[in-house]
Amino acid sequence: MIRLLKNIPISVLDLVPVVEGQSTTEAFERSRRLAILADDLGYERYWVAEHHNSRAIASSATAVVIGYLANATKKIRVGSGGIMLPNHAPLIVAEQFGTLDAMFPERIDLGLGRAPGTDPFTARALRRREAEGFEDNIEELERYLMRGKESDPIKAYPGLGANIPLWLLGSSLFSAELAARRGMPYAFASHFAPDYLMQAIGIYHTQFRPSEALEKPKMLACVNVIIADTDEDAQKLATTHYQFFLSIIRRTHDLLKPPVDDMDAIWTPFEKQAVMQQRQYMFVGSQQTVKEQLEKFVADTQVDELMVTASIYDEDARAKSFTLLKALFE
Repeated sequence: MIRLLKNIPISVLDLVPVVEGQSTTEAFERSRRLAILADDLGYERYWVAEHHNSRAIASSATAVVIGYLANATKKIRVGSGGIMLPNHAPLIVAEQFGTLDAMFPERIDLGLGRAPGTDPFTARALRRREAEGFEDNIEELERYLMRGKESDPIKAYPGLGANIPLWLLGSSLFSAELAARRGMPYAFASHFAPDYLMQAIGIYHTQFRPSEALEKPKMLACVNVIIADTDEDAQKLATTHYQFFLSIIRRTHDLLKPPVDDMDAIWTPFEKQAVMQQRQYMFVGSQQTVKEQLEKFVADTQVDELMVTASIYDEDARAKSFTLLKALFE
């Protein structure tokens, strides 16, 4: 079945990166401007992700950032991609997102993950609970938000009765099976974990059970996209992404660096292989080049929605990339 790009909703994942030479305050302002642009262009949703103990990513207080971005925009859905639920008491999450829903009705998404979003030392500092109780945490959260009763001894205020779609996020087959079994919309992190995407799609669709929230499967995949006037210009912009991922491998968590002419002067052959192994669903080039790549991706995966992230150093170049991308979906 051929699916045209114009029939696919397109959304944004923003890690709120801190750019070399800028402050955290400027990182938030930069994300706010991108959210406003995405809103004006007609993107479907704008998600930020929970990460900790990284000076390069400013979205650790995820619910606070969501409120900041939702207040700056008008129509676009704003949410988490995601909240790492084992880091938090479900009641607190219900209250935070119930508050956001009361402030911005019909515009808040809650994506849930089970990874720590950090290193083992910080996970302990977060007093993280065992991920094996993840499904129990989801059930507790759903009870606070959706299935609470007046007779329940504990209620989420605000939160009880909030109209907040719960998405399950994942990068593994476990998450695909759980989302299918619980009848939840599913978001796969193919922007950094490409190896399991096709298997996850198969599991999610074949094992899906309808729920009160969702009658049929609904899946989005997140990919990296960088568009410029020419393929060569886009490839140079992409060296910022390579340096960012390289800093994760090296555990240096460098701030977002400007593009370079020669990555071989920076990485070792082993590091290059490790970074490029994650490029399977990274689409870089001119508008026409990326159009052909995304059309093939949508045809191969049959996903219901695309979410795009882009580690681009220059703010104008990033805005242009997202503008050119949205034009492909008109």
